[in-house]
Amino acid sequence: MRIIVLGAGIFGASTAYHLAGAGAEVIILDEDHAGRATAAGAGIINPWSSEREDEAWYAMANASARAYPALIEELAGLGETQTSYGRVGAICAPADPAQLAATEARTRARAATVPEAGAITRLSAAEARALFPPLRPGQPALHIAGAARVDGRRLTEALRRAAVRRGATDRIAGVAALVSAGTRVLGVMLKDGSRLDADEVVLAAGAWAPPLLQPLGLRLAVVPQRGQIVHLRMEGQDTSAWPVLLPMSSHYLLAFGEGRVVVGATRETGSGFDHRLTAGGIAEVLNNALSVAPGLAQATLLETRIGFRPMGPDLAPLLGRPAGWEGLVIANGLGPGGLTMGPYAGKLAAQLALRQAPEMDLAPYDPLRGAA
Repeated sequence: MRIIVLGAGIFGASTAYHLAGAGAEVIILDEDHAGRATAAGAGIINPWSSEREDEAWYAMANASARAYPALIEELAGLGETQTSYGRVGAICAPADPAQLAATEARTRARAATVPEAGAITRLSAAEARALFPPLRPGQPALHIAGAARVDGRRLTEALRRAAVRRGATDRIAGVAALVSAGTRVLGVMLKDGSRLDADEVVLAAGAWAPPLLQPLGLRLAVVPQRGQIVHLRMEGQDTSAWPVLLPMSSHYLLAFGEGRVVVGATRETGSGFDHRLTAGGIAEVLNNALSVAPGLAQATLLETRIGFRPMGPDLAPLLGRPAGWEGLVIANGLGPGGLTMGPYAGKLAAQLALRQAPEMDLAPYDPLRGAA
C-alpha cells in the first residue's frame, strides 16, 4: 500500500513514522516552508492544568500526553535518543491567588484519573524559586510532576529519521495539486510537473493546506497565526532540569540544557504569512517573561523564531476523511497544541490511512467543521 504524506511538521512526521512501522510504502513530501510551526515551537506537554474546557480538545490532549513516554522509548530503541523530551514537571504561577486555587482544583480533579500526571503539590514561594530560580519573589505555585517539555525541531527530525529507517522515502518537493477522479484522490502533481500516484494521501501541510483542497471543492477552516518566540541563555547555569513555568496566560517559559530558556509566545490572528519579527511582538514576549521571572533580565538573547500555527475553528484537531471522499485523510488544525497532540494524532491519522478503525473516536474532529 503506497501512501503519500504531504507535510513533514510534527503531524506529518508522526504519521509517516507510524505508517512505515506498519509496513506501508511511504513517501514524505515537504516544501520546507519558512515559518513552519513545528520548527519554531517548544512544546509543553501538560493538558491537566489547562483552563480550556473543550471536551474534544482535552480528550485528545490527555490521550496524547499519556502516549508520549511509550513513543519516546520506542524512538530510543531505534537509536533516536536526542528527542529533547524531558519529564521535568511544570509550575503554575498565576499572579492572582484565586486563580491559583482554581488551577489547583481543576488539575487535581483531572489528575485523579491520570497517573501520568504525577504528584500535584502546592509550593511555597521559596520552594517554587528553588525549582525555577529566576521566578519573582513571593510567588507561590502549583507543581505538576508529570508535565514534560520538548523541542519541536528535534522531535520532528527524530521522527523523520526513524520513518526513513523504517523504509519511508523523504523528499523536499513542492506539490502543485492533488490529483483526483470523481470523489477519489489518486495522488499528487508536483511543481516540477511529475505525478506521484498513491492509494492514500495524508494532507498534513499545516497552514499551507487550504489552497490544495479548493480545486476539489473542499474548504478547510484553517488560517495562519503568527507566533514570535525568544530564546535566552542563562550563562553558567544548568537549566536542563528546570520545570516549565506557566503564568496561566498564553505565555510560557521552559528550559533546556546549556542554559537555554525559551519564552513565548505571541498569538497573532490575522497575520497571514507575514514572516517578520516585530518590535511589539518581541516586547510582548519579553515583558511577559520578565514580569513573572525578573531573574531573566541579564540573560543573553540567543535567537528569535517565527512560526505560523494552523488555527482551526477551535483548538481541537481537524482529523479524518472528508465526507464523500476516498483516498484522502486530512490532518491539520493543531493550533498552539501541535507539540502536545501531534505525535499521537499522527498515529491516529496513520490508522485512518491504513483503513483501520482508529483507536480513538474521531467523530468530534471532523476535518471540514467550521467551513462555510
